[in-house]
Amino acid sequence: MGSKAPAPPDPKETSASQTGTSVSTAIANAMLGNVNQNTPDGSLNYSQTGTYSYKDPYTGKSYDIPQFTATQTLSGIGQQTKDQTDQAQLNLGKIANNQSAFLNDYLGKPVDLNTATEDKIDELGRARLDPQFARQEETMRTNLINRGIREGSPAFTAAMSDFGQNKNDAYNSLYLNGRAQGAQEALAQRNQPLNEISALMSGSQVQQPNFVNTNMPTIPTTDVAGNINQNYNQRLQAWQQGQAGTNGILGGLFGLGSSLIMSDRRTKTDIREIGETKDGQPLYQYRYKGSPMMQIGLMAQDVQDRDPDAVVDIGGILHVDYDRALEGVA
Repeated sequence: MGSKAPAPPDPKETSASQTGTSVSTAIANAMLGNVNQNTPDGSLNYSQTGTYSYKDPYTGKSYDIPQFTATQTLSGIGQQTKDQTDQAQLNLGKIANNQSAFLNDYLGKPVDLNTATEDKIDELGRARLDPQFARQEETMRTNLINRGIREGSPAFTAAMSDFGQNKNDAYNSLYLNGRAQGAQEALAQRNQPLNEISALMSGSQVQQPNFVNTNMPTIPTTDVAGNINQNYNQRLQAWQQGQAGTNGILGGLFGLGSSLIMSDRRTKTDIREIGETKDGQPLYQYRYKGSPMMQIGLMAQDVQDRDPDAVVDIGGILHVDYDRALEGVA
């Protein structure tokens, strides 16, 4: 039975214990998960290649965390295949580098979209359209005359104007399509060397290795508040039980009414301080001299220093008026 409520446990010490256990468990799980593998195509081996120090920002304690390396080794045939593929990619890269030397001058020249292609298409188109339109025009003249529409009349002029407009639209379509096709061919011719170099460069790119999915153990979060509260509540419960016993003893003392109790230290033996009252007065366990029964109560000398009026001297022996000495305590 103590005199004061128990102090809560040190949070940092509690956290350090829990974190240390969590780190050890995580390291063990990592080692169990790093299983070496051997297959017909190669092997995978884990090895510890060092450690790094982790400092807990809460407790300030440092832990040595092991570092592992996963090494992948190809089979004999697999390694030879990779060497040949790497060499082929290197050769393609060299060709692309050599071919790209002329790009500086090549790209400095604008695309030549001259009318040569357009003129050629116009020449070929006219060779087909001119005879066709000549026959159509002669046929139209004959039909108009046969219908009694004479040359120079408004109807004749209108019909020939419509024919001329259709003819003009046909030639415009020929020119536009020819120019579009000529531009497309010119751009294709310009892009051809660029496409070739791009294909060579894409074939020479360095192949990234396929990294192994490493085992990533998770260190659980330390429940600092839970550990502290659980420990503190256990100690507090024990203290409260002790306090209940003390309060029961004091209640018994109050039951004596206003009678005086001999409490002179000189009449007691086996004196041991076991706590204090709610107002801070020392509480003792003792036996009266010549009596085997243990008692609990105050010492008259202590009470006299605190409240002289609560102590009465009877025949040279000090007695305590408990009603006064413990007034306001119960």
